[in-house]
Amino acid sequence: MSKRAVLEVIALDAEDAVAAQAGGADRLELVTDIAADGLTPSTGTVAAVRAAVDIPVRVMLRLTDGFAAGDLDRLAGVAAELRGVGASEFVLGFLDADGAVDLDAVERLTSVLDGCRWTFHRAIDRAADRDALRKALDGLPGLDTYLTAGSAAGVDEGLPVLLAEAARGGEPGYEQQLLVGGGLTLAHVPYLRSAGLDAFHIGGAARPQGWQHPLSQESVAEWRRALDEV
Repeated sequence: MSKRAVLEVIALDAEDAVAAQAGGADRLELVTDIAADGLTPSTGTVAAVRAAVDIPVRVMLRLTDGFAAGDLDRLAGVAAELRGVGASEFVLGFLDADGAVDLDAVERLTSVLDGCRWTFHRAIDRAADRDALRKALDGLPGLDTYLTAGSAAGVDEGLPVLLAEAARGGEPGYEQQLLVGGGLTLAHVPYLRSAGLDAFHIGGAARPQGWQHPLSQESVAEWRRALDEV
């Protein structure tokens, strides 16, 4: 395949960001508190990362564990503050108590983001109806990516869904890029690439010693080579 695959790497700080870029990452997802599956980082961290690297940085908009929006006024204020320190791409996604997309929350934030590009994250893997979620979000400004494993259980279980959604690319609600992440391993790459998937997201895979240790430039480089060799 001639098209270079996108490699997005989770970063927690500027040190991670520098290592990820040096290893060949195309984009960062910037979060804090990975024990809560990634929350919104501070404005200071965002500013430091923006100053340290020149690859795109998508900043998480999520204040509490889980997929409820929580205090939406506070979240909208935080989004505005992040834009004020240079954040221009984001990651978000909220569900209501029934597992449907919380469209009011998403629309409130997209109004603050004012056209910034953003990813709807793995809340889609917890949705009661993935297709309905996609159709509800269709046409929202800035939405260009879905981060998904195809299943809440991870890529192993989600492969059939990933392939089916990739095959629907271009349909209403399916124009966005599929960014595969969540239990993703190097062993999945040849199969996914051969099926036409071209964007990959790693977190723990870039930290062979665990989240308490720095991100490994060498691990990111290994993923870069694997994606480029297929």
